[in-house]
Amino acid sequence: MTRAGVPVRARIRTARSAAGFTLVEIVVAFVLLSGVLVVGFEIFSQGLRRAGQLDDQARALVIAQSKLAAAGTEEKFEEGQHQGEEGRFRWTVAIQRSEEGMGAPGQPPNSAYQLFRVDVRVEWIGVDSRARAVSLSTLGLGSRI
Repeated sequence: MTRAGVPVRARIRTARSAAGFTLVEIVVAFVLLSGVLVVGFEIFSQGLRRAGQLDDQARALVIAQSKLAAAGTEEKFEEGQHQGEEGRFRWTVAIQRSEEGMGAPGQPPNSAYQLFRVDVRVEWIGVDSRARAVSLSTLGLGSRI
């Protein structure tokens, strides 16, 4: 039967659907929300972990640059290897004579200066427990004596 032109079944269905959500709809909504939250937290934690790794790498780079800058300025170039630690970071400075820019082999040197190769390596254990390292190299001019 119809009342005001609307079938009875349509009125019952409309009244039931206007009453609220079913339990299945609520469970599905919570499952979707939890999935989105899990993915969001994972992305956030990876970002924090990566920020920590970049901070460690930046500190190691600063240490390596300072060791390169100190070589030949604070002390004159001396062949050999020096090691030390700064917190969690271990550094090694290796200085050796360079043959770059030299004259022909067997000829006496034509200058009172010599090129030295300076290699710096900084190592540390990252937040992920993996060994990490940064290496820098340069050439410096020092006296032959």
